[in-house]
Amino acid sequence: MKSRVCLLLSGLLWIGASGVLQCEDSGKPNIVLIVSDDQGYPDLGCIGSKPVRTPNLDRLAAEGVRATSFYVTWPACTPSRGSLLTGRYPQRNGLYDMVRNDLVNYGHRFTEEEYAVSPEMTLGLDPKEKTIGDMLHGASYLNAVVGKWDMGQAKRYLPLQRGFDFFYGHGNNGIDYYTHERYGIPSLFRGNERTGEDRGTYITDVFGREALSFVNEHAGKRPFFLYLPFNAPHSASTLAEDNGGEKPGVQAPEEEVAKYQDLVKEEKLARYFAAVTRMDSAIGKVLEALDKSGVADNTLVLFLSDNGGSGNGGNAPLKGSKSTMWEGGLRVPFLIRWPGRVPAGVVTGEFLTTLEIVPTLLAATGAPAPDGVVLDGFDMLPVLRGEKPSPRTEMFWQRRGDKAARVENWKWVESSKGNGLFDLSHDAGEEHDLSSEKPEILKMMEERFARWRQEMDETEPRGPFRDY
Repeated sequence: MKSRVCLLLSGLLWIGASGVLQCEDSGKPNIVLIVSDDQGYPDLGCIGSKPVRTPNLDRLAAEGVRATSFYVTWPACTPSRGSLLTGRYPQRNGLYDMVRNDLVNYGHRFTEEEYAVSPEMTLGLDPKEKTIGDMLHGASYLNAVVGKWDMGQAKRYLPLQRGFDFFYGHGNNGIDYYTHERYGIPSLFRGNERTGEDRGTYITDVFGREALSFVNEHAGKRPFFLYLPFNAPHSASTLAEDNGGEKPGVQAPEEEVAKYQDLVKEEKLARYFAAVTRMDSAIGKVLEALDKSGVADNTLVLFLSDNGGSGNGGNAPLKGSKSTMWEGGLRVPFLIRWPGRVPAGVVTGEFLTTLEIVPTLLAATGAPAPDGVVLDGFDMLPVLRGEKPSPRTEMFWQRRGDKAARVENWKWVESSKGNGLFDLSHDAGEEHDLSSEKPEILKMMEERFARWRQEMDETEPRGPFRDY
């Protein structure tokens, strides 16, 4: 009856985005998309190979589906997150490299004037690209970003100009967890304006608080999309001179670190696990808010890492880490829960990627894809329900001169860190190079990659890097 009343009212009365009267469309699910930063493939408590504690993420796994063959589109943050938001390969949406000031690698501190004309302030996701925020906003969703945006910091790139109604977070790659600066530059935004209002508070707690507030305020009133991309457990972006002369690594509250000091020998590993656990706690509060507000059963919750782990404890059984084309750089943890629409307690090995997320959210919400926009993925809900195998048979990656492809269970790598042809069905650790034994497969992989690269080159050009 409620939805019929809403339809009647909508036929009689036009209500703007900030209108006086709103009705919940019970047919449209809420969406919570959670992304961690540099969290390794095995770094969930439910996997059991490490002493990391993630009770709330383990709960998502128990109440939904965990995918074990899930890939990102790039082995580091910016292009990976750009694909997540657009549903398009980085080479198609134009954001196929990092938006980053690399002089900080040499200890350079940017002045305000230098920073204003630096890549971190002048580059971002091409304004012609449509984000999932744009797509859902057109379907009457209320959209929020809380956390790491990483799609550019100039006003034209920020979330409020990209289909989102609310933003509290940072626009660049990473920050200090307490000062909220990036190598000395204040980096936290509320809306379009920089803010120092929470300086000194552990940033994971801040993002958890803001996400919780958004859910409590809007649950049950209208369909919402909460994009919650944490910067945890990424290393702090702080100059060594501001940290006693040493690189800070991952920052975490001391009370959280203390819980791991009897479990692991390395201090940096204790801090990494502590950062993951603190993030898990923030996620748990959001899940609890969904329960208390009565909307959990009509909320689609997804979780993944933006790329492979950065080396904290390793990514075994996978080879490599963040920034590499090995499985440890590209294959990430993925969880999805949607009560009644996705089965509970299922582990799937189907071949899936972040390119599937935008089409899946469009299918779940009934929102149309933008006209004339090529999406590189598909609705994966039937696959997660076990109704059919994944239609994905291939995936391609390029990071400057490093290249990789997966076709069925074959994986090919040509990179500065090593080359080879591997059969992932028997060798997920990429230990046995079959290039000399399977020259015909190697040739096929190289040809498939060249065909994909040609398709990317022939697409309508997008900035910021492409020459056109």
